[in-house]
Amino acid sequence: MDTIHYISSETLSLEMLQEILSQHKTLALSEEAQNNIQKCRTYLDEKMKAHDEPIYGINTGFGSLCTVKISSENLTQLQENLVKSHACGIGEEVPLEIVKLMLLLKIQSLSYGYSGVQLQTVQRLVDFYNHDILPVIYTQGSLGASGDLAPLAHLSLPLLGEGEVYFDGKKVASAEVLAKFNWIPIALQSKEGLALLNGTQFMSAYGTFVTLKAMKLSWLADLIATISLEGFDGRKEPFSELIHFIRPHKGQINTAMRINEFLEGSEIIAQHKTQVQDPYSFRCIPQVHGASKDAIDYVKKVMKTEINSVTDNPNVFIESDQIISGGNFHGQPLALALDFMGIALSELGSISERRTYQLISGTRNLPAFLVNNPGLNSGFMIPQYTAASIASQNKQLATPASIDSIVSSNGQEDHVSMGANAATKCLRIVDNLERILAIELMNASQAISYRSPLKSSLLIEQFLQSYRAICPLVTEDRILHTDMVNSVEFLGSFQIDFDLLEN
Repeated sequence: MDTIHYISSETLSLEMLQEILSQHKTLALSEEAQNNIQKCRTYLDEKMKAHDEPIYGINTGFGSLCTVKISSENLTQLQENLVKSHACGIGEEVPLEIVKLMLLLKIQSLSYGYSGVQLQTVQRLVDFYNHDILPVIYTQGSLGASGDLAPLAHLSLPLLGEGEVYFDGKKVASAEVLAKFNWIPIALQSKEGLALLNGTQFMSAYGTFVTLKAMKLSWLADLIATISLEGFDGRKEPFSELIHFIRPHKGQINTAMRINEFLEGSEIIAQHKTQVQDPYSFRCIPQVHGASKDAIDYVKKVMKTEINSVTDNPNVFIESDQIISGGNFHGQPLALALDFMGIALSELGSISERRTYQLISGTRNLPAFLVNNPGLNSGFMIPQYTAASIASQNKQLATPASIDSIVSSNGQEDHVSMGANAATKCLRIVDNLERILAIELMNASQAISYRSPLKSSLLIEQFLQSYRAICPLVTEDRILHTDMVNSVEFLGSFQIDFDLLEN
C-alpha cells in the first residue's frame, strides 16, 4: 500500500480523499506541482518588477479598499496584515478531521500554478498536514463569498507563527510548534495572503466530509429500513423492479434493488401476509430514499468539481500573460448544493422516525412499545420522542441558507452565498440523521425478534448479531440512553466498502 499521496493535477475523487484520510497517507508535492508553483511565482515577481500599475490584492488594498495603492516596500506587511486582520472567526471550533481536510484542499488548489504563492509556503502547509499540526479554526465568520476569509485566515496564521494549533493532542501556540521543528515563520510575498484567504476550502471541506458520511448513511438507511420492514412483517411487492422501471429515477431503482438484495433468503418476507398494503414509510422507501440518493449524487459531483478547482483571486495566467480578478471564490455552487444535501438528509431522518413510530404502535402482532408487559414497562416509548425531536430539529436546520445575503465591505461585496452557514448546518443535519437511524435500528432489532423462530436473510441476521453484542434486546425497562449512544457508535464504526456506496 502506497503511504504517500503526491499532490498533482490528477483529478481527485471523494473516494480518493477518503482513502488518503482513512489510510493516514502523508502528502508530498509532485515535481509537476512544484514546477507549477515556482513558474507562477517567478512570473509574478518579474511582472511586479516591470509594471507599476495597480493589480488587485497584489499592490492594492482589499475589498472596498481596492483603490488604495500600496508601495513595493510594504507588500509583505500588506499580506501579513491581511491574514491577521481577517482572523475574526468565533464560536465553536471546527472539528479537527475537517481542519485536516481544509489543509489538504488548500494545498491542492494552490498547486495548480494560478495563485502566485511561494513554494515554501505550500511546503509548510504540507508539513503541517503530515505532522498533524492542525490550526484552531472557528465555525462562525465566513459569508462564503470572498471565499472563506475568516476560517482560512485562522488556517494561515500558523505560517506566520501566529494563532494556535492542536499538536500531540494539545492546543498550543503556533510559535511553540514552529520552534520545536526549527521552522522560521514564512515571510509572505505579494499576493500570498490573498491566495491563502480567498478560496472555498472551509465550505468544500465540510461538503466533502458530509457527502462521504451521507453516502454511508444512505446505505445504512436502506439496510435499517429493511430490518424495520421485516420487524413490521411488511410486503415485498413495493420493491418489484416492474414498478420502478416505469418510473426510472436512478436512486429509486437502486434503492429497490438494494433492498431486494438485503432480503434475499429471508423466511420472514416470504411468509403469507394478511395486510394488503403497508404505510408509506415502508411502501415508499425506494421513492423517498431514492430521491435523497439522487440529491447526494448531485452534491458529490459539485464537490468533485470544487476540490479540483482554483478558487482564489486574482488568478495568474502565464501563457496569456494576464492577471485577472474575478469571482471563483464565490460559494454559490456549494451553498445551493449544501442546502440541497441538508434537505435530502433531513427527509431520510423524517421517514426513519415514521418507521420507528409504526414499530411501537402495537400493530402487526407486535406488543405496544416493543416490550413485554407494556404498562409495567414503557419499553421503546421514549426513544421515539427523541427521534421525533431530532427529526424536527433537522427540518428547522434544513431551511436554506443560500436564499440569504447581507451586503459587506462597503457595498463592494454586495451579494454573498452564505455557503459557510449551509456547510455547518449540513454537518449538524448529517450527525442528527445518524442518531435517528441509530434509534430506528434499536427499534427494528427489537421488533424483528418477535418474528422468531422465522429468520431474516443471512446478511441481516449477521448484522443484527454484531449489533446485539453491544445493544442487547430489552426484556424490561432500563436506561436506554446508553443503548442509543452505543447504537450511534456502532453505526459510526461500521465499515462499508465504498464500491457498495455507488448510487
